[in-house]
Amino acid sequence: MIVYDIVDLVKRYSGQAFPANNGITCQIRQGEIFGLLGENGAGKTTLVRQMANLLRPTSGRITLYGQPLPDDPLHVPRHVGYMPQEGAALNSLTVGEALYYTAHLRGLRRAAAQQERDELLETWQIGTLRHQPIMRLSGGQKRLVQLAVTMAGDPPVLILDEPTSGLDPQRRKLVWDVLRRRHAACGTTILFVTHDAIEAEKIIQRVGIMRGGALVAVGRPSELKRLVDRKLRLELFFPPDTPPHLPGDLVYRQIEPGRWMALMEWAETMRVLNALDLEQLDDFRLYSATLEDLYLHYVTQS
Repeated sequence: MIVYDIVDLVKRYSGQAFPANNGITCQIRQGEIFGLLGENGAGKTTLVRQMANLLRPTSGRITLYGQPLPDDPLHVPRHVGYMPQEGAALNSLTVGEALYYTAHLRGLRRAAAQQERDELLETWQIGTLRHQPIMRLSGGQKRLVQLAVTMAGDPPVLILDEPTSGLDPQRRKLVWDVLRRRHAACGTTILFVTHDAIEAEKIIQRVGIMRGGALVAVGRPSELKRLVDRKLRLELFFPPDTPPHLPGDLVYRQIEPGRWMALMEWAETMRVLNALDLEQLDDFRLYSATLEDLYLHYVTQS
């Protein structure tokens, strides 16, 4: 079953020279985990805000379970739990109140909503925050509460905009573990936005890569990685003030000071490694191509 059907979607903001979304066509299927990747400004948030019916397209159409979004303003809230990057609407409530009222408004009776609240407090490990006003929580705590609220009432579709942003590694792991369990138990359709290809690869079944407002690739990572699967990823680690000398034809990208990454053909491996001066390096690592390499392949094309 097709959950979302997006056809030739365009969104132009007043005063901007280029559209934020430019001719996007895509389908999201029932029960899949779909990752939307792209650098900042690629148009990801604009797209999911339109899918949540919070922003009207300039042209094109979006249907949810076959129904155009503008036809019924309650159609999306009945089926979709949406977590924005920033959420302040529930700040005046306590954590427990936010979870209870959200579940109740999504159709659960009082007793069921109370049970749902208690289960979500345990699932997201925020039970100690139950009586705390959301406005007084730390950024990471608010993020977990946002996720819990998004799942309240068990909507069949979740749209999560940068769900792990600002979280420490332990909490990021919790997010992916909870989403996997929810998907396995309920068959929930999950769409999440991120610019972190390494994290996305842990959970996605299909990926869409955005660049300059357009969707430049859609498919299973295994299918899309065929473009780079005959390449190897070489990472070099060195003192930032003394970069190594590389073969002149090797194109590298700086990940951070003292760390470079390059893609090379398998056949070139020995030539490149023999050309490296190991005395200039703290370490080097060689991998098969990753989703991050695929992402970089698309977003860095001119």
